[in-house]
Amino acid sequence: MAIYRINRPRNAQASFHVKKNDEVVVLSGTQQGKRGKVLEVLRHRSRVIIEGVNMIKKSSRKSQQNPNGGILEREGPLHISKVMLAADYDSRKGATAAAPAAESESAKPAKKTAKGKK
Repeated sequence: MAIYRINRPRNAQASFHVKKNDEVVVLSGTQQGKRGKVLEVLRHRSRVIIEGVNMIKKSSRKSQQNPNGGILEREGPLHISKVMLAADYDSRKGATAAAPAAESESAKPAKKTAKGKK
């Protein structure tokens, strides 16, 4: 049994939070923080291919399109749970950066400890 069959969704026509041509940000992994446009959504594998992200090297044979053959670089798929819409990511980051840290610490009540009790 192939590994990619493990991550199959129950419904192959399931709708995801990203679509083709959306601007997304990678949330985790070696490509974390990179942005790009979604080139393709692989629904049956729950993966997306993002422009300029997760570049892999693929060896190719000689053909009419590539008469010399050789090693080509192309985008590899990422799991859809690792990406987020860029607009949502930016708005989330702006909301957390808007509250200054000094004010939130001063408003925090003092922690009671068990040492003071007799």
